[in-house]
Amino acid sequence: MADPRPLLSLEAALLRLRQGADARRITAQETVATFDALGRVLAQDVRSLLDVPPADNTSMDGYALRAADVAAIGAVLPVAQRIPAGVVGQRLLPGTAARIFTGGQMPLGADAVVMQEQCDALPEKPGADADVAPGLGAVRVNTPVVAGQWVRRRGEDVQAGATVLPAGTRLTPQALGLAASVGAADLPVLRRPRVALFSTGDELVMPGQPLKPGAIYNSNRYTLRALLQAAGCDVQDLGIVPDQLAATRSALRRAAQGNDLIITSGGVSVGEEDHLKPSVQAEGELELWQVAMKPGKPLAFGHVRSPGAEPALFIGLPGNPVSSFVTFLLAVAPVLRALQGMPDLEPPAVAMRADFDWPRPDRRREFLRVRVNSSGGLELFANQSSGVLTSTVWADGLLDNPPGQAIARGDTVRFLALSSLVWR
Repeated sequence: MADPRPLLSLEAALLRLRQGADARRITAQETVATFDALGRVLAQDVRSLLDVPPADNTSMDGYALRAADVAAIGAVLPVAQRIPAGVVGQRLLPGTAARIFTGGQMPLGADAVVMQEQCDALPEKPGADADVAPGLGAVRVNTPVVAGQWVRRRGEDVQAGATVLPAGTRLTPQALGLAASVGAADLPVLRRPRVALFSTGDELVMPGQPLKPGAIYNSNRYTLRALLQAAGCDVQDLGIVPDQLAATRSALRRAAQGNDLIITSGGVSVGEEDHLKPSVQAEGELELWQVAMKPGKPLAFGHVRSPGAEPALFIGLPGNPVSSFVTFLLAVAPVLRALQGMPDLEPPAVAMRADFDWPRPDRRREFLRVRVNSSGGLELFANQSSGVLTSTVWADGLLDNPPGQAIARGDTVRFLALSSLVWR
């Protein structure tokens, strides 16, 4: 029997999902060591208390000098001092140079650095000036010199008082390095999203158990749990719930206690005989959607009451493994962002060339499993069925194809990298 409900666009579904998540936004904070903050979300701005770099320094090994002292190529200057990184040199006397190494602080009076590859080191001349350090010799400059060359200016990266990382930033390795560069040993972060996960269905068994006739291994439990962990969540895994109304309601009540979100897979298709829908309706509220996307048409959204606390959000994903995977990336990941007050970002699409034909598109928006080939185009996995989990391992991205849009070899299409969908 055809479903009479109109299809909901992915954009409309995402808007309603985010609105629900905004009402349940996480505000609790904790302080963690910067070393241990990878993947966490900043609760407050990180501001710099110092200039970075804190003083003018050199970006090259070479010689610090005054540009005006090199009137012509081949000028020879006595070397007055040696300045490795971490050492503060003396004021540079006119007509002299300082041997300096990458990161070394520029001595007062110097305004340029010449790379060592463009110089000749010369032995010390007899009777050298007493102000020149003995044993450092002289340097012949074999290139024109311009004031400011190879000098990193104080504060050119970060100025004191500047916000280097705004609240809501997910902390990447490079963000941790930036925080460390301004001296932040600890960072204020939001507590991790708490997500309960369970599966329903008497046909499900875990790997390692005997596979009876009619049974299948529960791959979605592994995929969804790992996706939640990759997104920085604390996961309460409630396992496989028996296909019984009382057991399902009991699992929902346990899942709602102390968690922000409940994720399930399967049992949300129209006309399906299961206990999940009546259980959520009894323990909270539920909307069943038919989203105009392929894979991933059925989607359930609502909440489950928790005595003495805010209700936990509920998202029921399709049971087919590819549908569950793709729907998580496109619908659940934005909810996790909204829960943590992160910016609402569209998936980062890249325009690429299709190296295949797709002559019979679906009326829904399609997300095709593709990967980048050696010539820089996209090749298509041969079997786009929502049950073919091997396609998600073979692919490195999704092709976002508009409804009814045929694709011919050479067309420009929208590519979404899988890694960016988890971490955006």
